[in-house]
Amino acid sequence: MTAPAPAKGFSLYAKREPVFPKAVSGNFRRLKWAIMAVTLTIYYVTPWLRWDRGPYAPTQAVLVDLAHRRFYMFGIEIWPHEFYYVAGLLIMAGIGLFLLTSAVGRAWCGYACPQTVWTDLFQLIDRLVDGDRNAQFRLHAAPWGPGKIARRLVKWAIWLLISLATGGAWVFYFADAPQLAGQLFNGSAAPVAYSAILVLTLTTFVFGGFMREQVCIYMCPWPRIQTAMLDEKSLIVTYKDMRGEPRGSVKAARAEPDKFGDCIDCDQCVAVCPTGIDIRDGAQVGCITCALCIDACDAVMAQVGRPRGLIDYATLADAKVEQAGGKPAPLLKTIFRARTLIYLGLWSAIGLGLLFTLGNRTRVDISAAQERNPRFVQLSAGDIRNAYSINISNMESRPRQMRVAMEGLAGGHMWQGESSEHGPERAIDVTVPADSVARVTVFVAAPYGNGHSEDFHFTLRALDREGGGDNHAVTFSRPLE
Repeated sequence: MTAPAPAKGFSLYAKREPVFPKAVSGNFRRLKWAIMAVTLTIYYVTPWLRWDRGPYAPTQAVLVDLAHRRFYMFGIEIWPHEFYYVAGLLIMAGIGLFLLTSAVGRAWCGYACPQTVWTDLFQLIDRLVDGDRNAQFRLHAAPWGPGKIARRLVKWAIWLLISLATGGAWVFYFADAPQLAGQLFNGSAAPVAYSAILVLTLTTFVFGGFMREQVCIYMCPWPRIQTAMLDEKSLIVTYKDMRGEPRGSVKAARAEPDKFGDCIDCDQCVAVCPTGIDIRDGAQVGCITCALCIDACDAVMAQVGRPRGLIDYATLADAKVEQAGGKPAPLLKTIFRARTLIYLGLWSAIGLGLLFTLGNRTRVDISAAQERNPRFVQLSAGDIRNAYSINISNMESRPRQMRVAMEGLAGGHMWQGESSEHGPERAIDVTVPADSVARVTVFVAAPYGNGHSEDFHFTLRALDREGGGDNHAVTFSRPLE
């Protein structure tokens, strides 16, 4: 059996209807303003903060130094071989999102997601230039004329300035901000800096100015993942239909109070929604849990003399309990349940592990590789000699006097340089510049005949001659052939 053919002229394509959210006031709107101010301040200001690491290290507090393969965050410096700290932070971020979603739904999407923050900022510009919701609808429907063109140019110019500041702030995280700013203005910055700013400016301008809710609903995969993580005990923005239905006007409800619920069908919850959904249709992928509909509904309930909370943060399980006349579970019990406690435990364990390793890491590293051309040399005295290329890393922002000492290998000795005139030294001294790697070649020799070559093994240890306590070692087995 085949499906019937669509009617002539029928199309599955639906043109996007623009969303013009209405301004609203309330506790959640104030919370969103506060979070926007904090997150934007952190983003724009952080590259300009200074941090004194001494004369040999950059003074920018947060810096991703790709040229020298370093990551600086205030007093912490991460080297390439310590990337597991970054991986750990990314894992913590993922588990943190799981924790947040399980506890309070899509709060990340509603309050702190960059797309949400910049869209909120752009919508504020819309209201300042075009007016509130009704004025924006009228302007959108009006034909193009001098007035509409002027408003659009002013608004787009402000959007572009914000987008340019956004792209510019991002590249400042990868180079010294004051120096790069001067280079950008006088045209001497690297082409990649201009390219990055251009790409980020255009994406911010398009995503925040024109696509907006489409990014959240269609482009972002996170809503689908979050939807799979929610259950009936998750705290989400909920319309309590058992209280609100059936809907009716205030006049009708006064005439027949037992026939209608508390919802007066004013559509204010829809008018303030930044994604244009109707929360009364239930949980849906377009809801970013911004809670602005709660502010709007509470204001209407206050005006008509009905209790707040028709739309509220609640779990579906508590809504059913409330419908049956019971009392919902306490908020702390709702948030701190088995799933969220497991996530919190994992998140805390990873964080404490990173802090422990960070506090106990050494700022010296040594690595070595045996040179294979030639594989070995037999000296005139009969000793077998091998050559090793050694890298000594000084991960502090000051030069350090290091000693590379040999441990083990009875009768063995080491020296630096090609000279065959050497004594019985078992250590060499190396000066390692600040925050860099010193590369040296050392020779290790031992009498042949003390045993089979596979029994020879020794350790090279890098020690801080100034008594800093840092040391690191690398061990070789069967080095002499």
